[in-house]
Amino acid sequence: MIDIQTLVDHVLTYNPKCNEDLIRRAYEYGKVKHAQQRRQSGELYFTHPIEVAIILAGQKLDDDTIVTALLHDTLEDTDASFKELSELFGVEIAQLIDGVTKLTNLELSSVQAKQAENFRKLLLAMSQDLRVLLVKLGDRLHNMRTIKHMRPEKQISKARETMDIFAPLAGRMGMQWMREELEDLAFRVLNPEARNSIIRRFINLRDQSEDLIPSIIKDVRTLLSSNNIEASITGREKKPYSIWRKMEEKQQSFSRLSDIYGFRIITENEDNAYRALGAVHQRWTGVPGRFKDYISAPKSNGYRSIHTTVSGRDGKLVEIQIRTREMNEVAEVGVAAHWSYRDGRRAKNQFTVDPLSWLSSLAVRIENEEDDHEDFLEHVKLEMFSDQVFCFTPKGDVIQLPRGATPIDFAFAIHTRIGSTCVGSKVDGRRVPLWTRLRNGQSVEIQTATGQRPQATWIDIVITGRAKSAIRRALREDHQAGYIKLGRELARVALEHVGKKATDKALMTAAKKLGLKDYKQVLLKLGSAELMGVELVEALYPSLLQKSETNINNSAAKVIGLEADQYIEGASCCQPLPGERIVGIATRGKGVSVHSIHCDTLIEYEDQTDRWIDLTWTKGHSETVNKVTIEVTMANFSGVLGRICILISEQDSNIVDMHFSDRKQDFYRIAIDIQVRDVEHLENIITAVEADSDVAQVLQSRRHQVTLKK
Repeated sequence: MIDIQTLVDHVLTYNPKCNEDLIRRAYEYGKVKHAQQRRQSGELYFTHPIEVAIILAGQKLDDDTIVTALLHDTLEDTDASFKELSELFGVEIAQLIDGVTKLTNLELSSVQAKQAENFRKLLLAMSQDLRVLLVKLGDRLHNMRTIKHMRPEKQISKARETMDIFAPLAGRMGMQWMREELEDLAFRVLNPEARNSIIRRFINLRDQSEDLIPSIIKDVRTLLSSNNIEASITGREKKPYSIWRKMEEKQQSFSRLSDIYGFRIITENEDNAYRALGAVHQRWTGVPGRFKDYISAPKSNGYRSIHTTVSGRDGKLVEIQIRTREMNEVAEVGVAAHWSYRDGRRAKNQFTVDPLSWLSSLAVRIENEEDDHEDFLEHVKLEMFSDQVFCFTPKGDVIQLPRGATPIDFAFAIHTRIGSTCVGSKVDGRRVPLWTRLRNGQSVEIQTATGQRPQATWIDIVITGRAKSAIRRALREDHQAGYIKLGRELARVALEHVGKKATDKALMTAAKKLGLKDYKQVLLKLGSAELMGVELVEALYPSLLQKSETNINNSAAKVIGLEADQYIEGASCCQPLPGERIVGIATRGKGVSVHSIHCDTLIEYEDQTDRWIDLTWTKGHSETVNKVTIEVTMANFSGVLGRICILISEQDSNIVDMHFSDRKQDFYRIAIDIQVRDVEHLENIITAVEADSDVAQVLQSRRHQVTLKK
């Protein structure tokens, strides 16, 4: 375990005026509080907080952040209290520790709706003091470095969460080195074969062409020296995950990938940076489309650099980044530069941009707008995790967008009103379709028209969360009356299934249970497929729902071919019905999963014939107890769904639940769970529904879900 003097000496190298006593007291306090705890590796638990503190000291952070790192788990894992921490180390440090604890407890990999609400809380917590996030990122980095001691399923869960949330978050904050390490550590867990394959290819490449990095560095150094440009040059191989991602995105093999090697030229001033660029392009051929000037158009997190890819020694394509020393400091530590120290004083850097302005804008959005959780999460993730392009308005203002954005995204980025009334666009003076993908440096002009409203098809065109959220909100407003009417029909069907009526009082009670404003909100969400009928029943009559599901799943239909002690387990992947040819697959214990002979799941058991059991249905069975799903594609006209429900009812079948799987302006596709006796009964229902003039297609839904217990 790292001792206190080593940690203090590390901090003293960049902050000779640090509060040694405060750091030492925090070290001893944490050591005592965690004394009886051990990590899964068997090490003393306190080794973890110390390592987190060392990671943050490497970013030259202030004393409060170092102390928070040492104590970040005390509130959660020991008997320490907020009051005690405030008295011993001050309120500010206690609040930072409390903030880290709250972030730890957010469970970011939980179900989507909960995840979205937790993400709101995460951003609000970060907007108060971003050092909370810095400590949390340091905590996650050390946990990923030691992840091999976790259970395999826990490793996968943490690695996915790291890849989806924490690595992109580190990148957005400008801490690119941390993003790359987090991605690579997660990649090692999620796809070890791909990672090892890329490493082997690197080794083979070195054997074939020797190590190119020193040779190219020598070439660049000679070039700059001959042009009287003072600069330092470094080179490296790209991280395995970065290489793999580019191979996947570009659908290229390793040998054809252009930027396997990366080189960095660090100059003393901006003038020399552009002179270095000119010298490089005079010496080697630049690759078209691979030049970016983030000095003249910086990223929102303050990142400034020139990127270019050239054809260098022996035709090898290499990426070169050129920037000044001050720019490099921001590029290396990102947001941490706000709390960095140099020679005992807070370091000042003219290129540092406060990312709190971005977080604060999201916090204001949380307070002022009533977006759905999923819309908000989508907005935040898209804003955080995407590479960016910079486009210009006709007046020369710069609009920053995620890569792949369209003119509609551009319009909504300017103002919601402009986006909503958009009817056309011009890019660099030429009229282009609204689905055109914008590129860096293009000038975009948006054409609007009074009375225009967002179209449903725009959802599939735009990629920014802001645009998607605004379009969905407008569509909900436009279709609110229709959704409420449709929602009432869905509520009636769902509640009649358990013998109840969809009265306004019952719906108002459901609204309270579901945290909605009133019964109209319940109907609106039902009609727009944001709330399922089964969720409505569960909110009002959970016991009746359980009884109903039991009756559906425990089919009274008998099969021949089972042994005396074997029992049937339903297979939702194919929903077999009496009258179909069926086969059983033995599962754990004495269970047998029944499948239609045409079920795709059976392919997975072709080499396990000892588990196959020949089954047949008993004859004469006629109870309506088998649940199947049909998918109906129907015109988006008033009354169509009501007619379909009546047609199903006329065929002596009960509707269990229904939800939209696809919704367009002219047609809906809706999945309806119904109860049928056998195959013949199902075919009669499909025929009756398909005969309706406003129905385009009716199919039985064969869900390809593996339900067997291997």
